[in-house]
Amino acid sequence: MEKLKSVIPDSLKGIVANSNADDLQSTSSSLLNFLTNLSQFYQMIRDLTDPEAGLCAKNKDATMELKQKANKCYTSGDYDTALACYSQALRVAPIDDVEMDKNLVAILYLNRASLFHKMGLLTESIRDCNRALQIFPSYAKAWYRRGKVNAALGDYENAVHDLNVAKNVELSFGGKKQIESELKIIVDQYKSMGSRSVQHTGSGNILSDFDEPLQTKLSRVTTADKGRGMVSSCDIPQASLVHKETPYALIILKSCREEYCHYCLNELPTDTVPCISCSIPLYCSQHCQSLASGETISYYKMKEGIDDSLPKNVKEHIADVTSSTDSELTVECFFEHKHECRGVHWPAVLPSDIVLAGRIIAKTIFLRRGSMDSNLLGTLDLSYSYSQINPESKMELHIYAIVLLHCLQNSFGFEIPINGVSVSQTIILLSQIRVNAMAVVRMKSVDAHHPIDQFQNFSQTGSAPTSSVEQVPVGQAIYTVGSLFNHSCEPNIHAYFLSRTLCIRTTEFVTTGSPLELSYCPQVGQSDSKDRLKFLEDKYSFRCQCNGCSGLNLSDMVINAFHCANLNCDGVVLDSCLINSETYKLKNLSKIPETLNLEPHLKVDELNNVANLALELSNGTLPIQAGYCLKCSSYCNLEALHKATRKAWVYIKKLQDAVIVKELPTTILSDALSALDALRPVLHRYNKHIAEAHDNIAQAFCIVGDFQSAMEHCKASIKILGILYGQKHIVIGYELVKLSSIQLSQDDPSSVDTINQLLNIFERYYGSHAFSIFPYLQTLKQKLAV
Repeated sequence: MEKLKSVIPDSLKGIVANSNADDLQSTSSSLLNFLTNLSQFYQMIRDLTDPEAGLCAKNKDATMELKQKANKCYTSGDYDTALACYSQALRVAPIDDVEMDKNLVAILYLNRASLFHKMGLLTESIRDCNRALQIFPSYAKAWYRRGKVNAALGDYENAVHDLNVAKNVELSFGGKKQIESELKIIVDQYKSMGSRSVQHTGSGNILSDFDEPLQTKLSRVTTADKGRGMVSSCDIPQASLVHKETPYALIILKSCREEYCHYCLNELPTDTVPCISCSIPLYCSQHCQSLASGETISYYKMKEGIDDSLPKNVKEHIADVTSSTDSELTVECFFEHKHECRGVHWPAVLPSDIVLAGRIIAKTIFLRRGSMDSNLLGTLDLSYSYSQINPESKMELHIYAIVLLHCLQNSFGFEIPINGVSVSQTIILLSQIRVNAMAVVRMKSVDAHHPIDQFQNFSQTGSAPTSSVEQVPVGQAIYTVGSLFNHSCEPNIHAYFLSRTLCIRTTEFVTTGSPLELSYCPQVGQSDSKDRLKFLEDKYSFRCQCNGCSGLNLSDMVINAFHCANLNCDGVVLDSCLINSETYKLKNLSKIPETLNLEPHLKVDELNNVANLALELSNGTLPIQAGYCLKCSSYCNLEALHKATRKAWVYIKKLQDAVIVKELPTTILSDALSALDALRPVLHRYNKHIAEAHDNIAQAFCIVGDFQSAMEHCKASIKILGILYGQKHIVIGYELVKLSSIQLSQDDPSSVDTINQLLNIFERYYGSHAFSIFPYLQTLKQKLAV
């Protein structure tokens, strides 16, 4: 990219930099003509699309090296390294390669199945045996291993069938004798224990669609200030599910490729399944792998298939175990990875949003059955703001569009024209993705001391955990309807994901005709209006005019405020940046009472002064100046306040780092406590940095075993966040998970109130899906009945 940009003439750069949407066809043609006359450009395309170059292609030599290393680690007892090597070997192994008359991939699956058996991961072992047998049905060792694992699971009926197949397909006399001996033992166990059937669960398949129906119909409207959006066609109660949708196109983020399934975006299990044709994607199951690429492992079975001379019952058991579970795949499906999985480099090298654009173009052409017309964008009707994009980004979009079309032309099954029209449409598509793609997030349970166990219970091993929840962006997707919901920094709907499916739920009562708006950025309570406005202008090219950004609210006034120089005064001191943002609001206020939007929980004595302050500011009876207390007009030295804050925060940051690695020298915690004491007279009591300091100190106290202190600091943090967000916000719910985990481990009776509060919040934001997304909530709910 940088090499190409460096050779483009300044005159052409200037034309692109000053272009608007109407100029795109002309600028696209000009840059396309220039680049296609450069040898460097064609070399770049060759590097990106050459399937033999090795970056994404299968590689038998690398496979054998990894296999040998895994075998050595297995023998020496280094099971973790062996597992990593077997899994990586499967990732790069050619599906049709043979080693010693057996399919190499089948051998690797069996080796990993043996390792799983050794590690006690029996269900994973069964699944890998099945995968080996789907490729090589007459693999005696795989049947033998499957039988042994089924016996360990207590499924003696299937174990007998497996070993019976193993005996029939085993070629050596010695091997048959050994299997017969094992078979006799298991038959005896089967007779003594009686028939027992064990159902082997799948791995990481897409979550079911659940039964909760949509509770209302929405209307699409166009507004003057926000373009297209969605409004309610009737009154909608709080916590109503109002929208569900699968993506038009989706891509995993590069940073998440090793941890999450490349199709459903769920966390990867230990028995990952790689792409059959290239070495990049990893899937949680064969089901997701086949849905992504349209290929199944069973397609690559050895040519001889099932031996007709085998007994009927043996053939039936082989067919039952090795039959494909993906019979629903049809040529009518669009397999989003299929045009990328040819070992080529470009899907791995180009940014995720560019690859997402490629998937959209490929799907559009596929849906037309390969017929081309003048529109690559298909039926997508999404807004974009090309004219507001900065000059550097405009040039990048032009280059990426041209490179992407050449890559698609080389690896897609249909012919794609590359001209000024198609390039300009691809630039529009990239602009649409910039402002309409939704971040697909996963909710991850985090624990600073002990993890939640496999049954989603809080650990009780003599010390309290600080279990909490965080959102992890794992993918990027275009939803044809979901992308039309407009933004507000004080949203009335909440978006979450069940695998790939977008779900949207109301978080408050919504009246007929009211806009349904979610948050594209940090909300009120998470950052001040100055930072929110900058983020939205930089990323989405619009200036937010929601109530949170155009009206006064307590959160924006105190979130980064300083303490008055008079320690007995609880007034607010703002610096010049915050003054500017609040002054902007004051200049644009038309109705003062409504803009304050004070919730009942904020109308407490300790906040009355701040509320009165807001009223005085808005009616102009009180001047607003940087460094002066807005209550008593005392002057503060802002430079000294900033310096003191930076000095104290050095020690809080050291504590953060120590908590992450769980190594906590006594001096670090004591220094952090001193730093918090130093921050209290400097920052306003509801400054978010105070909450962050309390939170980090709470986690540290948990690590050193002082759970009473941990509880006190956790409560102090939640109190401040309740002021900034509101007591019923989901952020408070996540923090209450942490507090309840500490309380439960200490048998604190107040945990009942905490659990009730967090359950109400989670059900408000996730409804009936809460217990599926957060399984440990069921454990918490059960605690209430004890």
